Amino acid sequence: MSDTPFGFGLPPEEPDNGDEGRKKGNQGGQGGPANPFGFPGMGLPGAGGTGGADNPFAAMFGSMNPNDLGAAFQQLGQMLSYEGGPVNWDMAKDIARQTVAQGTADGVKDTSVGIAEKSAVEEAVRLADHWLDGVTSLPSGATTAVAWSRAEWVEATLPVWKELVDPVAERVGAAMGGVLPEEMQAMAGPLLGMMRSMGGAMFGQQIGQAVGVLAGEVVGSTDIGLPLGPAGKAALLPLNIEGFGKDLSVPSDEVRLYLALREAAHARLFAHVPWLRSHLFGAVEGYARGIKVDTSKLEDVVGQLDPSNPEQLQEALQGGMFQPQDTPEQKAALARLETALALVEGWVDAVVHEAAKPRLASADAMRETMRRRRASGGPAEQTFATLIGLELRPRRLRDASRLWASLTDARGVDGRDGLWEHPDMLPTASDLDDPDGFVHREQLDFSEIDKMLGEAAEKRGRQDDGEGEENK
Repeated sequence: MSDTPFGFGLPPEEPDNGDEGRKKGNQGGQGGPANPFGFPGMGLPGAGGTGGADNPFAAMFGSMNPNDLGAAFQQLGQMLSYEGGPVNWDMAKDIARQTVAQGTADGVKDTSVGIAEKSAVEEAVRLADHWLDGVTSLPSGATTAVAWSRAEWVEATLPVWKELVDPVAERVGAAMGGVLPEEMQAMAGPLLGMMRSMGGAMFGQQIGQAVGVLAGEVVGSTDIGLPLGPAGKAALLPLNIEGFGKDLSVPSDEVRLYLALREAAHARLFAHVPWLRSHLFGAVEGYARGIKVDTSKLEDVVGQLDPSNPEQLQEALQGGMFQPQDTPEQKAALARLETALALVEGWVDAVVHEAAKPRLASADAMRETMRRRRASGGPAEQTFATLIGLELRPRRLRDASRLWASLTDARGVDGRDGLWEHPDMLPTASDLDDPDGFVHREQLDFSEIDKMLGEAAEKRGRQDDGEGEENK
């Protein structure tokens, strides 16, 4: 992820050759102000003769070629004319695609997926599903197996990123509109409209760049423990799998198969536990509701806003404006999210290891690699930390994995997987502290409760029918 928040570029650094460098960009005039919008090539050098401060248009655009000028106006127009939701998702998509096209830091460019790679992914997912049949009672959740390029991953996952980010951005947009007294808001309509447009663009820039960078690292559609891709699709990225396995001293087909096991296991869980997706996304949204927006920073910016320097607003958005409220409700929301992520990742870790251990010589090494990878986080976690102070990291993955393995030993596969029938049956954060206590505790049988409720409803229905007959 870029070090510059919300995707805005910084003015070019001054050349090492001092005055010579200034002369090349500023022939005979005073240096102009820094690039106000962060667009490449859009500095404000002076121009000789009638240029400089006396001719601001020549000063601003004289050194730009027509293509750069057109691109700058197009991007500026996108920023200021946007009238949609809290995030400019068209801009986010464009930035993500541009980031992907630039390639990763190691110089690897995105490529289209070939027929051989597609066949290898399909075969790996098919075999992975076969192996998983023996270690979980949940049936296959992948109706299709797909091999994606990085650009295809961006296209397929953006709808889910929208669902995750919009609630947070909505709070920021509301805060931006509420920093002025009511009697001034009508007068400041154009300014507030510009601020909302800029806010949408800033979020779009930040999310777009983060998604683009993440596309260069992910190996599938469930890397962060959330189902980012379409339902029923097990997706792998051959180019990134190749990079992932480059330094592992593990055969490439084993790397692909192990990652296919993880993708297929996630697919089973999200396909056959119908409440799980909304439970996880609801936990993210619940945490976001507890975010406090520091409007004092926005008030300072509004009071000093220079329309030619939107980076003032950008700096306020970056400068610690999002603070989680230290309330029991917020702590509970965070605990729910962290526990849910740990339980999902722990279950996947446990069942994949059970399936891979007898068959893959690299199973232990691959397991440890994935655990460390998830623990260290990546662009997705950094994005959420920047936006709302939230890291999508299963901090207690190892504890959860041990608990699921103990449940398998004590209750068998059916007893373990049966806990996914209802959210109230799942282990809690305190259960991760005492896994033995949870494993041997008597569990509520929700099927019996449902049966009792059904019988009670039936009886009540018969009584109502009887009363209806009597009243005729």
